[in-house]
Amino acid sequence: MLQLPRPKPKTNLVSPTEAYELCRRITADYAKTFYLGTMLLPKEKRKAIWAIYAWCRRTDELVDGAKSKFTTTDTLVKWEQQLESVFSGYPLDDLDVALVDTIQHYPLEIEPFRDMIAGQRMDLYRNRYEDFDQLKLYCYRVAGTVGLMTNPIWGIGKNKNPAPWERGKELYEPREEAIALGIAMQLTNILRDVGEDAQRGRIYLPLADLAAFDYTEADLLNGVIDDRWRALMSFQIQRARNYYDQAEQGIRYLIKDSRLPIWASLINYQGILGAIEQNNYDVFNKRAFVPTLDKLLSLPIAWLRAQVL
Repeated sequence: MLQLPRPKPKTNLVSPTEAYELCRRITADYAKTFYLGTMLLPKEKRKAIWAIYAWCRRTDELVDGAKSKFTTTDTLVKWEQQLESVFSGYPLDDLDVALVDTIQHYPLEIEPFRDMIAGQRMDLYRNRYEDFDQLKLYCYRVAGTVGLMTNPIWGIGKNKNPAPWERGKELYEPREEAIALGIAMQLTNILRDVGEDAQRGRIYLPLADLAAFDYTEADLLNGVIDDRWRALMSFQIQRARNYYDQAEQGIRYLIKDSRLPIWASLINYQGILGAIEQNNYDVFNKRAFVPTLDKLLSLPIAWLRAQVL
């Protein structure tokens, strides 16, 4: 691969406080359900999550945003070089300032960020997935990685008065569970956005699954809703729910002040699956979403689960 010139660090950038505010606005504008969950975090953790989300959003925009038609492999090479500059402590733009500050306060690793860029490379040349193994890799790269990015922010909990046989044991880090939550959320996005993706010529549902339910690419692109489609979608929804179930098992290992926002986000995001079912699996003409009132009503449930599970 051609090595492009490394961008030069800039000095006339905003303060960390201003950078975090920019990241907050991006999170609030583009991820309303997720943003609601972050507001339940302590201030410093909240800011760090916003910084990570803003970077992820910018990465996604390279392939799915308004200027995505101009994105090439070289674009992603430059973006990865900018990432390396950030992890060296040299921000190249205002939003980078917040991520550099976050890296100074939390032990973030660069690999999940690189993996996410690799996921965007997949979107450059692939618009079909033969089987779930291929799709799972994509989901890990573009969403499961977020769990690994944010684990150091959430923090791993520790029993203040452990039993004698628990003392001295290495704390369990729920890495697989964090990845599972990202995959579950990405699968939810895919199911919600089937119609929108089809209009762009993209089919994320595994072709092997379509074949198993005798449903064709042409059927999907034409928005056919029948018993085959409903059975296929029911199967996909159950797969996503299985990943949510796996993710739930890891929340108990987090520091207590991080459990509530994770539970709130999980419950509300999983609610999108229920909305798809309520819409009779019509993801071509109706957008599945969780009403704001339902999100607020879910908070007591999330709080209770955070205390006892």
